[in-house]
Amino acid sequence: MYSKVSSLGLFGLNAFPVDVEIDVSRGMPRFDIVGLPDASVRESRERIGAALRAVDVLLPTKRVVVNLAPADVRKSGTMHDLAIFVGVLKALDMIPSSLDGKCFIGEVSLSGEVRAVKGVLPMTILARNLGIEELYVPEENAAEAAAINGVKVMGVKSVQALMAHFNHTEMISPAVYSCHENLSISAPSLDFSEVRGQRSVKRALEIAAAGGHNVLMVGPPGSGKSMLARRLPTILPEMTMDEILETTNIYSISGMLDPKSPLVRKRPFRAPHHTTSGAGLVGGGSTPQPGEISLAHNGLLFLDELAEFDRRTLDIMRQPLEDKTVTITRASGTVTYPCSFMLVGAMNPCPCGYYGHPKKKCTCAPRQVQQYLSRISGPLMERFDMHLEVEPVEFSELSDTKAPESSAEIRKRVQAARALQEQRFKGTDITCNSQIPAGHLHEYCPMNDSAKTVIKNAFERLGLSARSYDRILKLARTVADMAGSDSIERTHAAAALQYGSMGWKYSPEQK
Repeated sequence: MYSKVSSLGLFGLNAFPVDVEIDVSRGMPRFDIVGLPDASVRESRERIGAALRAVDVLLPTKRVVVNLAPADVRKSGTMHDLAIFVGVLKALDMIPSSLDGKCFIGEVSLSGEVRAVKGVLPMTILARNLGIEELYVPEENAAEAAAINGVKVMGVKSVQALMAHFNHTEMISPAVYSCHENLSISAPSLDFSEVRGQRSVKRALEIAAAGGHNVLMVGPPGSGKSMLARRLPTILPEMTMDEILETTNIYSISGMLDPKSPLVRKRPFRAPHHTTSGAGLVGGGSTPQPGEISLAHNGLLFLDELAEFDRRTLDIMRQPLEDKTVTITRASGTVTYPCSFMLVGAMNPCPCGYYGHPKKKCTCAPRQVQQYLSRISGPLMERFDMHLEVEPVEFSELSDTKAPESSAEIRKRVQAARALQEQRFKGTDITCNSQIPAGHLHEYCPMNDSAKTVIKNAFERLGLSARSYDRILKLARTVADMAGSDSIERTHAAAALQYGSMGWKYSPEQK
């Protein structure tokens, strides 16, 4: 007796088709699974056996062989359980319906319950592309899969319900996607109207949001660095549908989606602790999983107390920040995850935190200050487009009864600047100014003569690198967009230079 059932596998973000072949033949009673399965797949024979007993089906005293094709691709996870279960029933002639055009994903429990699995969204996209007519998934994953048009999604609660469906005694209704706001992975409901003072820093963060620039904030404790960073997502532009699907794919394979709100519609905000390991930050594991930089894709990664992070851990980010992707290689294979995000760092200027404070005296020696600042390598420091000094807030600003500008008002200006960039980069893969390739800077960042003079003088006086030049030019382009100017003028270049360096204040020689 033979049957063949369609399923889907997943490695990283890449889904692939799997044919589950069942052969029941004479021989010593055994239940073998072949086709390069890992331990979790091999263990499915115990789950399948118990689930069959739960529906009063006993395996015949014969040899059962399950082959997962293609046999040269490693299979991992529990998503093949449901397909194996259906395949066994089909081989025993207990499912009268045809299984052509049907595909099965899901973990089966000992009691017959069908449990949720990770990565249903990328597998659903592949099912649609393969022309699958009906996709059977766990009921908890049905809303996530139903977000993809072009394939009928059937949410299965238990194998008992699935058998009733195929026997036409109680049919399963196709899942319907309903749109809800997803607040589970974004920052809480915060607003810039809650931030008193810091007008210059808020203006700088508005420019950063408009161009997608990386920001480093340096200032004493209590000056509002974390407060400002956590409100930055509230002024970022709305996500496009392509960005929504890209981000949701990552959260799907990480098992971090809310079943009630399966699509990630708000830009992610990730704030890992400074004890995070390199694998936790960029991804890893025996079966490579996304790290914090990929979970922040199309959103914001906030590294508070930046100087407390391990230097080697931070330097791992240098290449992903340039390439917007991270490639993880393990014995099981190589996986590439996207990681296009805004990096926001916050740190004190010295160990005690009061170096450069206008009123409190710093207790650190110049050597201690130098050692503290040197925890951030020069190459990583250059990848911050903006270096902002966050000053202590004055009492007059804290006690002012006039409400500061809200996030909604700031966001309108950010959206207007992004609209200009969208028109400028139409037909390319570029989405914002910070992503302009070096070879296209002269095309997208025209300067007048006075702006060239300002940048030339700064380049020669400060000894800027080629990367610093590119960074300042992109930042000046954003400042010009905020001002509605087609070309970069002197004031735009000067503002970019001001934001682009930490200045003399945090040089230990000035203490």
